Amino acid sequence: MSKVHSSAAQVLADVMRDGMVLAVGGFGLSGIPADLIEAVRDSGVRDLTVVSNNMGVDGKGLGILIESGQVAKVIASYVGENKLFAEQYLAGKLEVEFTPQGTLAERLRAGGSGIPAFYTKTGVGTLVAEGKPHEVFDGETYVQERAIIADVALVHAHTADTDGNLIYRYTARNFNPIVATAGRVTIVEAEIIIEPGQLDPNHIITPGVYVQRLVQATPRIKDIEQRTVRTRTEPIAVPA
Repeated sequence: MSKVHSSAAQVLADVMRDGMVLAVGGFGLSGIPADLIEAVRDSGVRDLTVVSNNMGVDGKGLGILIESGQVAKVIASYVGENKLFAEQYLAGKLEVEFTPQGTLAERLRAGGSGIPAFYTKTGVGTLVAEGKPHEVFDGETYVQERAIIADVALVHAHTADTDGNLIYRYTARNFNPIVATAGRVTIVEAEIIIEPGQLDPNHIITPGVYVQRLVQATPRIKDIEQRTVRTRTEPIAVPA
């Protein structure tokens, strides 16, 4: 059976349900699966737990799921660019589990590797470690962190073959590869989809065994979360 589906709405149609855990690749607005996020919004599912490095910005990326009121809980490492997110959190409308960025990455990696939990020094002695098991190894205290396995993982890739082998482009690689391994069902939008055998095996980052479904990404302008520029100065003339 082909992994390639006709649209983002169609690829999600039979897997979305209220109360599910959704892991989403990307970092800010870089490498986010924008078509799939919009399809989640349009599906109308509610009470989602969203696992992602952050929640995008107001009106873009995962921010549109905050706007639509579909998110009940967020597991993330940073949420500072989304004002509506902050408002809902402070009003008690949104549960937030803050996780250090490296710990979040490892929780997703562990979930994809069949490792139920691990110990880390990060967060020991802080609110992050409250209520979690602690152990001492070689005289140092570590806190136990549980792996994350999502019901559905949403990923953006630059190039995929129809077997689901994936290549990412530049910084859009970010959280996408580990999210791709952590879903019971992993769904990928790819900018380019080609036939099997056309990708150099040495360049494949996510093997197709992790990917259940593919859809062609819609061409769009790739937003920049914060654009910082400076006035270009004319070069100083150097006397001959």
